[in-house]
Parts: sequence; C-alpha cells; structure tokens
Amino acid sequence: MSTQLSSPSAAPAVQPPPSAPPVGGVRGMLADWSSDQQAFKVSWGKAMMWIFLLSDTFVFSCFLTGYMTVRMSTTVPWPNPSEVFALHVGGADIPLLLIAIMTFVLITSSGTMAMAVNFAYRRARRECATLMFVTAAFGALFVGMQAFEWTKLIVDEGVRPWGNPMGAAQFGSTFFMITGFHGLHVSCGVIYLLVVAMRVLRGRYEATGNYQIVEIAGLYWHFVDLVWVFIFALFYLW
Repeated sequence: MSTQLSSPSAAPAVQPPPSAPPVGGVRGMLADWSSDQQAFKVSWGKAMMWIFLLSDTFVFSCFLTGYMTVRMSTTVPWPNPSEVFALHVGGADIPLLLIAIMTFVLITSSGTMAMAVNFAYRRARRECATLMFVTAAFGALFVGMQAFEWTKLIVDEGVRPWGNPMGAAQFGSTFFMITGFHGLHVSCGVIYLLVVAMRVLRGRYEATGNYQIVEIAGLYWHFVDLVWVFIFALFYLW
C-alpha cells in the first residue's frame, strides 16, 4: 500500500503595511524635521548656533550702519578718538592704550578657546576645561576694562547718552548703545563658558565622548571677538 505524503502548504508572506502618503506643505516639513536628527548635515545644536549668529550679525550690522550714517550726516564736529580714549600714564596721555589692551585680551581669548576645542575633541577634559576657564577670565577682564572706560567717560569727561561736551551729541548715544550691547554679549559668553567648562570638568560628556558643545561655545565666542574688530575699527580708528 502506497502512502501519499502531502507537503505542508507554505505560510503566506506577511506584507508590510502600506506607507502613508507624504504630507506636503508646512506640516510635511515639520514632520520630516521632527523625525530627523540631522537635517542640515550638521548637528542641530551647531545649526541653531549658526542661525542665532546670523541673526545677531544683522542686528550689529544695523547698529554699525546707523552709527556710520549719523556720524557722516552730523554737522557738529565728531570727538577725536585719540583724545577721548587716551589714558593718562606717567604724566602723559597715551592715545588708545586701554583700547589696545582690551583688543589684545579679547583676541588672545580666541586663541585659548580654539585650543580648548582642540583638547575637547582629543577628550582631554581637564586641559579643555582649564583653557575654557582661562578664556572666561579673559572675557571678564575685558568687561572690567570696558566698565573702567565707561566710568572714565561718564565721570571725568561728562559724556552722556543725550549729550557730549566734546562735540556731537550723538557720540554718547551710539557709543554706549553699541559697546554696551557687545559687552552684554561678552558677559553672557563668560557665563556660558563657565557653565560648559564646569560640565566638562565633571565628566558630563565623558560617557558619550560628544564634546561638540565646546565647539558650539567656541563659535559664539569667536563671533563676539569678530564683532569687536569692527567696533574697534569704526569707533576707535575712524
């Protein structure tokens, strides 16, 4: 008697559920971005910092453009920077001495910040944190010298935002507004660097090895230094 063996029938393959059709418009763009970790080919943190710095560039550009417009259109003589910002040392007035020191301090801080980023990517957290503390100290020194400069102008020279005994009244308003806004950026940067440096020193980024926050802080700090170059050229050398 022959036995007929029947092969078991193959189980039907499980079909994947049909994908939802793409959503267009703003909702589709938001959905794509919310599900993506890297829409700009760089990290979100770095992309957002670049966007912030771009917007800040527009603000400073408007301020400096307004300053140049006011200075060129006023009929009252503009104060001589070599006399206004001179520092009395050893019985003589040395033009722009304090401003030169401030510029040197801020440019030097860019170098220490760049070295901090280098050590961060080498995962040398102690060296990185130390250099960030040094950078923050340079920034605090810059703000302190700027406060001394403001005190000298207000107390000794009688410069006010609404008046100026040495020439055009617009000098005080433009100077205090632009240098004050930049000083605020430096002060915020000092706090930002101190917070990141403390986290680096405590090993917060050691587990993941992702020290990109140091580079992001460096982008902000280099931007602050670059803006000062334009302020230095337009206010103190022009």
